[in-house]
Amino acid sequence: MNMQEITRLFTPLNTSYFLFGPRGTGKSTLMRRLYTDALWINFLNPQTEREYEARPEMLYDYVAANSNKQLIVIDEVQKVPKILSIVHDLIEQKTGKLFVLTGSSARKIKRMQGDMLAGRALSYYMHPFMASELGSDFNLQNALQFGMLPLIYQAEHKESALQAYISLYLNEEIKMEGLTRNIGDFSRFLEAISFSHGQIINISNIARDCSVNRKTTENYINILEDLLLLHRIPIFSKKSKRELINSDKIYLFDAGVYRALRPKRLLDVKTEIDGHGLEGLVLQHLIAWRDYSKRNPQIFFWQTRSKVEVDFVVYSEDELVAIEVKNTTNINFKDVKALKAFATDYEVAKTVLLYMGTDRIMYNNILCIPVAQFLAKLKPNVLLKDIIDTSYSMSE
Repeated sequence: MNMQEITRLFTPLNTSYFLFGPRGTGKSTLMRRLYTDALWINFLNPQTEREYEARPEMLYDYVAANSNKQLIVIDEVQKVPKILSIVHDLIEQKTGKLFVLTGSSARKIKRMQGDMLAGRALSYYMHPFMASELGSDFNLQNALQFGMLPLIYQAEHKESALQAYISLYLNEEIKMEGLTRNIGDFSRFLEAISFSHGQIINISNIARDCSVNRKTTENYINILEDLLLLHRIPIFSKKSKRELINSDKIYLFDAGVYRALRPKRLLDVKTEIDGHGLEGLVLQHLIAWRDYSKRNPQIFFWQTRSKVEVDFVVYSEDELVAIEVKNTTNINFKDVKALKAFATDYEVAKTVLLYMGTDRIMYNNILCIPVAQFLAKLKPNVLLKDIIDTSYSMSE
């Protein structure tokens, strides 16, 4: 499928807003498609970046000289965060001009501008492709191996493109912006963090694996979060009837990036690596679904002190859904045990197991849905319970 034929599920706004997202998620492509008549300022152009870094007030002149343009797109705005004071002033002048500000990191903006235009512009997020955006072109195995980044999706040699993508972040986003002084330490950290994908975060273990101190490791994790490359998932503890752990889980933002970073070792269990990759793929879809929806569902996981764990819990005013993800084609009681425990504690919850089979079945009163089918039906503003509450075959 040609990139220009893929309809993204992000809904444009009739106001000024930030659009954040990792490099390669298609922010610029979408903005050029949506705003064909916009005034465009691209800070990926080194000359443009240098000119506005030296004199950000140039924006006043540029906007005045193009008075017929009502919408101004500033691409990769984090490269010249000083320009936000000018944008803020232009919005305050109530000239009717709208600004769309794209960026792959909010770190510099938050550090230098603090209030993100004092609430004058809302923040939204762009993510890798969703299965429902690709339609019949979605391939689960390809998604697990190479991820869902548009930049990689259109590449002829996807494995090489993934490695180049990771190098791009090391060189451009990390080294050139001075986010860390030791790129070697950070490279080892990236490898170490891949082993924590889908795991309870353990700073001490990660620090030991990459041979840096705990404080540096915490800073590196914060950098990944600010660059939108890492998701931190908290524990679901509302009205808990059991003693729960008190830690977060972490996932890299794209299944392909996880696979590219994760080194292969002699004693690795392939099914375990694949299982964490599958969990991450489901999570990145849930996060995109959340951020593109008008509602604001929250995403958690659930784990008791006795190690009973549900991968994801989605909670909103409309629904409570517990989701377990299993890299298997055959389901047994052990696979649904945690969901049954959650359903006992939260009787209003819907429970669903996503697996690698091909049929929707009911096993021990737990609905089991093929992962690919679930992801294909996941669209903004569609409730999870409406995906779950469709017909299914019965099996024990």
